[in-house]
Amino acid sequence: MKYFYITTPIYYVNAEPHLGHAYTTLVADVENRFHKMCGEDTFFLTGTDEHGDKIVQAAQKEGMEPKEYVDRISKMFQEAWPLLNIKPDHFIRTTDPEHIRTVQYVLNKVYESGDIAFREYEGLYCFGCERFYMERELIDGKCPDHGTEPVRLKEKNYFFLMSKYQDWLIDHIKKNPDFITPERYRNEVLSFLKEPLDDLCISRPTSRLTWGIPLPFDENFVTYVWFDALINYLTAVGYPDGDEFKKRWPAVEHVIAKDILKPHAIYWPCMLKAIGVDPPRRIHVHGYWQIKDQKMSKSLGNVIKPKDLVDTFGVDATRYCLLREMAFGLDASFSQKAMTIRVNADLANDLGNLVSRIITMLYKYRKGVVPQPDDYESIDRELISSALSLKGQWLNLMEEFSFHRALSSIWEFINKVNKYIDTVAPWALFKEDKDSLRLNTVLYVMLESLRFIAIYIYPVMPETSEKIFDALGLNKSEILTKNLTYWQLLPVGSKVNKIKPLFPRMELEDKNKDKKNKIEKDKSKKKEGKKMEDSADKADKKDNELIDISLFQKVDLRVAQIIDAEKHPNADKLLKLKVKCPDERTIVAGIAEAFPNPKELIGKQVIVVSNLKPVKLRGIMSYGMLLVAKDKEGIHLTSVLTPAEPGTKIS
Repeated sequence: MKYFYITTPIYYVNAEPHLGHAYTTLVADVENRFHKMCGEDTFFLTGTDEHGDKIVQAAQKEGMEPKEYVDRISKMFQEAWPLLNIKPDHFIRTTDPEHIRTVQYVLNKVYESGDIAFREYEGLYCFGCERFYMERELIDGKCPDHGTEPVRLKEKNYFFLMSKYQDWLIDHIKKNPDFITPERYRNEVLSFLKEPLDDLCISRPTSRLTWGIPLPFDENFVTYVWFDALINYLTAVGYPDGDEFKKRWPAVEHVIAKDILKPHAIYWPCMLKAIGVDPPRRIHVHGYWQIKDQKMSKSLGNVIKPKDLVDTFGVDATRYCLLREMAFGLDASFSQKAMTIRVNADLANDLGNLVSRIITMLYKYRKGVVPQPDDYESIDRELISSALSLKGQWLNLMEEFSFHRALSSIWEFINKVNKYIDTVAPWALFKEDKDSLRLNTVLYVMLESLRFIAIYIYPVMPETSEKIFDALGLNKSEILTKNLTYWQLLPVGSKVNKIKPLFPRMELEDKNKDKKNKIEKDKSKKKEGKKMEDSADKADKKDNELIDISLFQKVDLRVAQIIDAEKHPNADKLLKLKVKCPDERTIVAGIAEAFPNPKELIGKQVIVVSNLKPVKLRGIMSYGMLLVAKDKEGIHLTSVLTPAEPGTKIS
């Protein structure tokens, strides 16, 4: 039996899960499903990292105790993965009792071997990263991840003598080219290791931090968060004596983002070497999801939540787009518009329409029953050959974590099937001869192609795959890679089930929609304004027309004092006035041309209509209307002869 053990980082619980976490965990889930399809005994681990300075700070900010805080955030991570149909075999927490025992066991083992020393150290410490930096690692004197200047810290601590394993690590990386993938990150680590490797500070004094795992050999210190966190990969499989550990290590593969490359590719192998455990088989490193060329970050307010994506696009569409849009190892830009286009083109048009048209034709031409194929012609054999030959390419790409290329190869086959249908024209064959044996063959080739597609897409889109298998009258057990070796496994005479559209088309958000609506509103306002002008002209001609006083009494006129005035940021003819009436309110008035220096209005008393319904004028809410007089000399403010208390009613 071949074993496969895949892990995500255990996510730090100083923030809620976002797209970056979701992508890493999705990658691990897809690889786990893929290797399970290949007949391997798989194990998929994820979890949360819950100790350290940042956790204490985050908890304090929320007014909570650290344990209460980590329980809440860890639960959010546990609840996030089912939304994306991600199914880990185990969810670990660094506050779990068994993990604490494993960490202390490892610490004791390293300490007793003489690989831990106690010394005073002075260095540049980043509280965001919770580690010391060397000068050469900083960018313009600042932390490369947080953009803040590290604090110079001097204190006594315990150090793991990591430097003694530098030559061994370099040799291991060079002898195992696929230890760190993609290659650019392997080269990055080797470049870093050209400089002398420092020893690793693995403790924090309890005088400044108590939220951590106590060192088993000194109760005055807790374990450095990275030395604690990395050991989770051992804890989860029962190190040191568990049967799971014995069969699954070192068949372990880590999936990480590039910001935690150094701890995984340098600290971790050295730690394992120190306790006599083989390093992991492979470390897979992906890039960042960016929003408008910026790394996704809670502090920047550009975080995308997994639930929002699923609510918008659905589970399988989200899984597909995330893996298709990012080339593993490189950064990718997130765009909701790009995802919508991808859903419409790849899923609704290509895959969805293909499934629908094949099932529909089978019902129309053979009442939904799988026909017996006759002799294959060259065009049939060509498509069959494409289906069978895709296997090797797909297997290699999935093994290499080249998901976007693996999916692209599947879609090339989908396009070939669509082209095949257009070329052989089943509708024409049916028209010529309803009982055509040639039509039976064509329909069977189409249905078998669907079976192959359902298998290929399964790791990425399990729900969609299962829907296609249900339509073909097959069960989930048919989703096995070995079936890709064989053609003509679909049972003749079996009934195919009708299927609902897999991916309804989505509407593209029209960025010009608001602009178009505004233009229409402006046109409407102009028409309304013209009507009002016409009405005013007619009213002027009826000088003797009287109105009921009750109409005038509905208008609430008040004295207001202007306490601030400035030009409207989005309109040349408008001023933004802050008035006291007696409450403070904003009034937008079209008097900018008469008062080029708005500040000269401050302190003046005016009369306003105070009981008008608020209205937004060029993006700013206006709460009232300024009364003015207008003649050939221009605009004149209306006011009272002698100053009055702001808010005084005009009667």
